[in-house]
Amino acid sequence: MISASGMHNILLIGPPGSGKTMLMKRITSILPMLSNEEALEVTKIYSITNKLKNNQELMKKRPFRSPHHTISQAGLIGGGSIPKPGEVSLSHRGVLYLDEFPEFHRHVLEVLRQPLEEKEITISRSKAVYTYPSQFILAAAMNPCPCGYLGSDSQSNSCSCSAHKINQYRSKISGPLLDRIDLHVEVLQMDYNIITSSEKQMSSAEMIERVEAAQKIQRKRYQHTDIHFNGETYGSLIYEHCKLDSNAKELLQVSFEALGLSARAYDRIIKTARTIADLDEQTHIKSEHIAEAIQYRTLDRRFHTV
Repeated sequence: MISASGMHNILLIGPPGSGKTMLMKRITSILPMLSNEEALEVTKIYSITNKLKNNQELMKKRPFRSPHHTISQAGLIGGGSIPKPGEVSLSHRGVLYLDEFPEFHRHVLEVLRQPLEEKEITISRSKAVYTYPSQFILAAAMNPCPCGYLGSDSQSNSCSCSAHKINQYRSKISGPLLDRIDLHVEVLQMDYNIITSSEKQMSSAEMIERVEAAQKIQRKRYQHTDIHFNGETYGSLIYEHCKLDSNAKELLQVSFEALGLSARAYDRIIKTARTIADLDEQTHIKSEHIAEAIQYRTLDRRFHTV
């Protein structure tokens, strides 16, 4: 819900069968429909790639793309003698889901850095330079280790990976790329009591209502800028629109020093906290919002210690 509200990139880390893929496929169900302007942008992309369905005029539903981990660099960002849009552009205004994140070739993943930062992709050829929009939520999922069961309490599914293999597995995703992902969330294996529980959970209809309310706040906040959502903020806009109270500033300073965060991770935490505050309908970012945002940086908190 935080990811959908602020258009934040998200990575889920958990064992096989914990529901990572199912959760990621549900993101579009709590995203508002495309506005007319957004629908026109997306429809143009699908039109030039011949991916519009028969008699379809405008695409109203946000795209969800899930390429296989064997995809080439050209397939991901676009290519060809006359370059056509790749998956990052076909995901424009929607979600690009990468399952088994570390299984993608490292050089393929590294090309994501430009579109994630600049919200567009530029492909140069000898006779022309092509630029395609690529403003999307990057949603990814990975196991905590090669076998998938690191940290599991189950005797039948205990981790058999060495520290070297675990570090080798995680190092397939570079630090600069991880810094561009706002939410690193650990997904635990569900036990029997949770699966069979009759306790009422928040429905998608209730979630999208809160998402739309938070996005309405953001659109008003950024109405005189070139952005719409907290996940898109950059530079001085972050400090202009993401005001922290004194306790929040103190907590963020302590966390920054203790975790050895990068400047980019620092900004991501503030932007995520801003979205959490919007969901709480709070004008200023409080310490509890910062604390929650920090908890969504699993790879900063724990994975670097292995």
